[in-house]
Amino acid sequence: MKAAFYDGNGTMVVRDYPDLTPGPGEVLIKVRSTGICGSDLNMNLDKSGPDSDPAGHEVAGEIVSVGKGVDRKHISSRVAVEVLGSGRACQNCWYCRQGQYIHCPNRGSGVSGGFAEYIVRKIEGCYPLSDKMNWEEGALVEPLAVSVHGVRIGNMVGGDTVAVLGSGTIGLTAITAAKALGAGKIFATARHPQQADAALSLGADAVGTKGESEFTQMVLDATDGRGADLTIETVGGSRGDTLRQAIEVTRRQGRIVILGVFYGEHSINWTGPVLKEQTIQGSICYGIINGQHDFETAVEILSRPDCNLSQIVTHKYSLEDIDIGFKTAYDKSSGSIKVQVQQT
Repeated sequence: MKAAFYDGNGTMVVRDYPDLTPGPGEVLIKVRSTGICGSDLNMNLDKSGPDSDPAGHEVAGEIVSVGKGVDRKHISSRVAVEVLGSGRACQNCWYCRQGQYIHCPNRGSGVSGGFAEYIVRKIEGCYPLSDKMNWEEGALVEPLAVSVHGVRIGNMVGGDTVAVLGSGTIGLTAITAAKALGAGKIFATARHPQQADAALSLGADAVGTKGESEFTQMVLDATDGRGADLTIETVGGSRGDTLRQAIEVTRRQGRIVILGVFYGEHSINWTGPVLKEQTIQGSICYGIINGQHDFETAVEILSRPDCNLSQIVTHKYSLEDIDIGFKTAYDKSSGSIKVQVQQT
């Protein structure tokens, strides 16, 4: 089969990769659509060479064969593939029994991702798409599930004022999740014009584009000077400015959920969050909360007739043209938000 790899010199290349066979409890999935995530752009660039495996974790596809112990009824099922957690987890450890598969210490390694013609995963990592969803929407289940998890783990309640820092893919899915789960007013920051337009279209009441002080004042004015009940940080990076901004824009006894991935060490004055009695909660990927997996909630949201999240898919490329897709995803002046690699 064909799969794509980073060559170590700034280019994604397509080359032959060994055909995959599902083992016990596994299924073989023909990949139909895979989103290019910021982590693919920033963290997976060193995964190249003859012993590497394809990346890509925002995957939707069709089950074409099953391994031993898997009911053949699953063949032809259209699924969103939970690549990182339940699709790799042992299903037996303490964390798996709590439904927190991403924290499984026995997760399988050396398994392929979605920048390929096929992918193998455990049947537990496959979540059926509704008949109302297309492949484009199927590959949005994973990033939406990340934000669903953040909103749920942040204990958002109906009517809460939510601030979303950043309007990349995860920021925009956070707006979608918060809106769908009952937020009152939603405010967001955006760096690029296409992100600001999408944030408003997806349900943000206002978007700050001119700097931290403008955004903070916007939220304070809308909340009688209190600040946001829940702030969701989605930017991450190497600076830490948005951590300090989150503390500033969140009310006393409010909650802060960190979805962004930060690099290096960051200096934070803890006097502020201590005196304000703020809760700061890390959030990584997805799992089961109150008996429902975040993937299931994401599928339900994407199936709603009023959900227009697919508008964030601005560019689509074939597997053969994946290098163009990566370069487009890097270059926000192209108007890109979410770039997907789609296959027939």
